Amino acid sequence: CFATFLQQVLAVHCLKLQVGEMTNKKEQHVDPWHAEAAEGEDRIDYDKLIKQFGSSRITDDLLIRIEKCTGKRPHRFLRRGVFFSHRELGLILDAYEKKKPFYLYTGRGPSSESMHIGHLIPFLFTKYLQDAFNVPLVIQLTDDEKFLWKDLKAEETHRLAYENAKDIIACGFDMSKTFIFSDIDYISHCTEFYYNIIKIQKCVTFSQARAIFGFQDSDNIGKISFPAIQAAPSFSNSFPHIFGKKFDIMCLIPCAIDQDPYFRMTRDAAPKLHYPKPALVHSVFFPALQGPKSKMSASDANSSIFLTDTDEQIATKINKYAFSGGKDTVDEHRKTGGNTEIDVSYQYLTFFMDDDERLAKIKEDYESGKMLTSELKRELIGIMQKLASDHRTKRAAVTDDVVKQFMTPRSMGFED
Repeated sequence: CFATFLQQVLAVHCLKLQVGEMTNKKEQHVDPWHAEAAEGEDRIDYDKLIKQFGSSRITDDLLIRIEKCTGKRPHRFLRRGVFFSHRELGLILDAYEKKKPFYLYTGRGPSSESMHIGHLIPFLFTKYLQDAFNVPLVIQLTDDEKFLWKDLKAEETHRLAYENAKDIIACGFDMSKTFIFSDIDYISHCTEFYYNIIKIQKCVTFSQARAIFGFQDSDNIGKISFPAIQAAPSFSNSFPHIFGKKFDIMCLIPCAIDQDPYFRMTRDAAPKLHYPKPALVHSVFFPALQGPKSKMSASDANSSIFLTDTDEQIATKINKYAFSGGKDTVDEHRKTGGNTEIDVSYQYLTFFMDDDERLAKIKEDYESGKMLTSELKRELIGIMQKLASDHRTKRAAVTDDVVKQFMTPRSMGFED
């Protein structure tokens, strides 16, 4: 019997080796710092991420509940699957229906002077959530993280936090319900925030942190301790000026799915601290101009459209670098049409074009070959130029005094 069992084990092992040789290719890789499709694939497999991370798809039933709760049609990001995955969003809706409070938490790592258009996605969606549910919002600027991970001085990342705050404020957040904070500033200001940081740090072993984040022996100890800092805003008593001593107010975190490891760790720590687990809604990545195999990055100017880019720069980048799902020749394209699943110009339109009917018509025309890649890019260029121009105008109106008001800890009337 043992010999038979051994033969079976060896057979399975040999089969795995054979399969490994046949499929010896680089796997899809997504973590808080990198996002890359599997070798030979033309885009990120989000179904695989849901299975890997253990989250759930946002269903039509949830969209119906959101519309019923808010009295408003769900945001286009929800209707089009830009925000596609969640953790316990239903519990947030349960709380709202029972008139129980919750708050929003999102953030930004300030590593560049200007944000790119992909950075707007979580903020545009969070603004919708704040307006639709009429709830308070905290926005964390992780200037400490960027100092630890990037070749930047702490003073520079701190300065960039305030510059990025202007871009965030330009999205139109309600000052009476929004607190923006720099980690470097707030840790020194708020004892309760720091208490939560060290409590979380004590809940997570180095072995767990290494398994979650892939830390190496050569990583500085600041990196290893940082995840607790990103976790702490998930708990309401980190903000006594907003919530007083309340520790049981639920938190909803809109973020890109690559940030989920931070909050899997947070959700594991929450019961140990007798806090509610934060709920999450995940977005897909905003693709690089070169294609949906990777996300847009501020460190690569040619992969990104920045909010400071001129009309000419935007047109040049889209015409020169935007990956096309069209065919090699006009005749071939007219016959067989383009592939909107991988065409970057079309993918960008799904994020920023408001008109559902117009978007559907573009998809139909492009896939049938009626619309050419040049025409599709021209459509996108106009929308991107207007988006960037409008944002620059709104940002110019954000003074240093306005930034100071948003970033000053203060009561918002939610203590009771």
